[in-house]
Amino acid sequence: MPITTTHFVNWFRDSSPYIHAHRNKTFVIFFSGETVIDNCDNLIHDFSLLKSLGIRLVLVHGIRPQIDQRLKLQNITSTFYDDLRITDNPALQYVKEAAGLVRVEIEALLSMGLANSPMAGAKIKVASGNFITARPLGIIDGIDYQHTGQVRRIEHVAIHQQLDQENVVLISPIGYSPSGEVFNLAAEQVATEVAIALNAEKLILLTEHSCIKEQKLIQQMTTTEAKYFLQQELNHALSNSLKAAIQSCQQGVKRAHLINRKIDGALLLELFTRDGTGTLISATPFESIRTATLSDIVGILDLIKPLEQQGFLVKRSREKLEMEINDYTVIERDGLIIGCSALHLMDDKKSAEIACLAVHPSYQNTSKGNNLLNHLTKKAKQQKIKLLFVLSTQTMQWFIERGFIAMDIDNLPEQRKEFYNYKRNAKILYKKI
Repeated sequence: MPITTTHFVNWFRDSSPYIHAHRNKTFVIFFSGETVIDNCDNLIHDFSLLKSLGIRLVLVHGIRPQIDQRLKLQNITSTFYDDLRITDNPALQYVKEAAGLVRVEIEALLSMGLANSPMAGAKIKVASGNFITARPLGIIDGIDYQHTGQVRRIEHVAIHQQLDQENVVLISPIGYSPSGEVFNLAAEQVATEVAIALNAEKLILLTEHSCIKEQKLIQQMTTTEAKYFLQQELNHALSNSLKAAIQSCQQGVKRAHLINRKIDGALLLELFTRDGTGTLISATPFESIRTATLSDIVGILDLIKPLEQQGFLVKRSREKLEMEINDYTVIERDGLIIGCSALHLMDDKKSAEIACLAVHPSYQNTSKGNNLLNHLTKKAKQQKIKLLFVLSTQTMQWFIERGFIAMDIDNLPEQRKEFYNYKRNAKILYKKI
């Protein structure tokens, strides 16, 4: 279906806060060797687009299938233990070959700016180097991993210098010891350690699979929730990415994203739309219900203004909101107020009015309204309130379906009856709790 002018304008306006927020931020992006083997032109295009928007990019690529291909040609079978390759002397040679070839291929694609695309001619400067100091993994459970290593130190100052010069930094999963040895590293571990060392805004892991629960995409998990999710049977690649996301968030990276790389444009959807298309991991909840503060007033006004114009809500001035702000509860999602409602306690201390219940249009067919109502009901019970009531002109059925019943105006608390607007002629509903 063609995109209309209105749809495009709305999309561009909705994405503009993210364009602004991401500018000059450091993103570390991991993608597997399988991604490189597949046609990754669109992904390279998306990397170029992110760079053009002022994002400081560090790309960490995998090389496992490229190593496997070279070993297979030589009739050499690799040994793996705990999903890590045991890198002996012959395998190390092919690790070096694979790393060098993949790095050159990616540099070439970024340098040409992706011909026959909107980014044609947008040449990207790419910097690679010995940014990773490594040491041998050693002997674990009696297994000598030989030239398989682990990250010892990230030369973060050198990487920042390259980013300051507006280069994209490209890092291969190999490391070097001070004595000149070369080690084969797990690419996810490299990406994680780089993101932590750079204090990156985001670690983005392009995965082969999405995080699914009960046949639905998991849009967000805290690190604690991700640990529980890890307890179920998952393939090694997804498990490794989850572990990388958890570790990075626990050590200072603000957010990690697991994105299914097989979905065209998934990276852009995740970064420039509110709900994204992947799974966001963070140390604290991405969405929360909390008591409103004065800094939320602009967001509340933006949310309720259209509903006031349509007659769903009574008009409220900024001054009135400021005076009653402690009565309000909001749902905040990634910095946007997507729901709000107020609980106004009556003088009798036994009844309260639920007012100004509003949900952003994009979330009106979700459970956000129920969540607000349940939160206010719980809050009312804590305050030993016995009766909740609401005045409504157009959403009566929604409240009735949730246990509210009609009552006469004479039964309203005197304090509220005094300000009843007969011209508005709102229905009065109540519920005992």
